[in-house]
Amino acid sequence: MVVLVFGVSLFAAEKSPSEKWEDAIRWGEAADRKNPPPEGAVDKVRILKAADAALKIEPITITAARAERSTGGPNDFYSEADYSWPDPAKTNGLPFINRDGMSYPGVFSKHRMAMRNLRDAVAALGAAYMITREDHYAEKAAQLLRVFLLDPATRMNPHLEYAQAIQGKSPGRCYGIIDALHLIEIPPSVTAMQESPAFKPELMTGLKQWFSDLSEWMTTSKNGKDEANTKNNHAVAFWLQIAAFASFTGDETKITECRRQFKEVFLVKQMDPDGSFPAELKRTKPYGYSIFQLENMATLCQVLATKDDNLWTYQTQDGRSIRRAMEYLYPYLEAKSKWPLKPDVQAWEGWPARQSCLLFAGLAFGEPKYLELWKRLKPDPESDEVKRNIAITQPVLWLFGK
Repeated sequence: MVVLVFGVSLFAAEKSPSEKWEDAIRWGEAADRKNPPPEGAVDKVRILKAADAALKIEPITITAARAERSTGGPNDFYSEADYSWPDPAKTNGLPFINRDGMSYPGVFSKHRMAMRNLRDAVAALGAAYMITREDHYAEKAAQLLRVFLLDPATRMNPHLEYAQAIQGKSPGRCYGIIDALHLIEIPPSVTAMQESPAFKPELMTGLKQWFSDLSEWMTTSKNGKDEANTKNNHAVAFWLQIAAFASFTGDETKITECRRQFKEVFLVKQMDPDGSFPAELKRTKPYGYSIFQLENMATLCQVLATKDDNLWTYQTQDGRSIRRAMEYLYPYLEAKSKWPLKPDVQAWEGWPARQSCLLFAGLAFGEPKYLELWKRLKPDPESDEVKRNIAITQPVLWLFGK
């Protein structure tokens, strides 16, 4: 059977999964230099439509939306805990109380949306540059990144001290660091465009310094340390951010720690032998959280796997592995009606979207059914709750040019 992904034949029957994976990487390296995907590429039309829309937008900033309840300054990212609601027993509703899985519509979300909008635009522009080599895409991305991350008057400071605050209780929490998960797509986007004249050395230096500063804050601050040691999806999302940022900045010490976390903590302590994630199954949205966790685990593999340390094939002594996790959840991605637990209390209808784990694992394992399902699923979900929990919008950026 021959399967086409991005217009490339990846699965000739006579080749082993590892050889097929190497074919994909070699094609990607060639594409980065001079050979863009052909006209039949799966996502080409979608990418160019999104990129052309991004060319028309004004620069995005967090400083344009002052967060009045924030104790930080105008350049400090601020958000509020989604599941915190006014206490009906208090006349002023304070302090807010938790309702797991139910997002409060009154949270301040403008900074979070600014970050997501930046990611959406830059990722689309990076993917478009990758497949066309047209510099106007890179020029627009450079402008957006300079304004959002580097210009002193409008930049977001590289920390998340005031993320996911709880009204009447906390000015910012460790759990808020997960808000920056959407930034993980910026580094591969920049890498895809770095050969363009638009990405001058001083811009590249500034961007790498910003992500280095954010990574350092994450790994040294109290909120960062607390988040790194959580027992559920928050820790996986934390170390995925570090993996993406450290790969961009070349911080091998942090990359090594990310690999250790995957092998010694996430597989051993967060995954059951059957491939499920018990902490996520206990939530009021077990289906969505299981998908979120698997997506981030697979992306860790995609970022960190090398020939000498292939996390795709790594397994513990009792057989826990990313392959096992994919095998557990795939039937429920393919047919949600088979899900054995109650439906999620929110956004049940929006899942699954076109999950990148299917693409990444399909290539890594030589598994056509994963790739076929990836192509069938909806690439751009409409539910804001689902979009909030999807970090990757342009998976082509993560396949090529590694």
